[in-house]
Amino acid sequence: MAVKSVSLRVSMQGHCQVENITERVRAALKDTQLRAGILTIFIKHTTASVLIIEDEPGIRADTKAIWERLIPADPTWQHNERNAGEDNGHSHLRGQLQGQSLTVPFNDGAMVLGTWQQVVVLDFDTRARTRELVLQVIGE
Repeated sequence: MAVKSVSLRVSMQGHCQVENITERVRAALKDTQLRAGILTIFIKHTTASVLIIEDEPGIRADTKAIWERLIPADPTWQHNERNAGEDNGHSHLRGQLQGQSLTVPFNDGAMVLGTWQQVVVLDFDTRARTRELVLQVIGE
């Protein structure tokens, strides 16, 4: 089995922005020249996540709405109170629940995704930043 790693950088604006990275991941996987195995997509941040969604405007809006309901921004989160100037306690909590990695099988050099499945980055933070991802590909 071969193991190959690829880094991706994605510019994000925060505030539950969704960025579709499916085509970038497909291209990176193709460049590995591996034919079958598993692909792990890992984001190196505590206030962002990677996930699979049906990427359409309604789901993007609903995704933002559900996180606002589940874990609202609140200046009394302990993270904010203990770290002067911080306002992103809710961002960390959202990231904890959604998670920082995703594993997708691949065959014939392509991710095995359903018809409507797309890989996205979801940025929970309160400001713009560049996000770093690592694609770890294990296969043959």
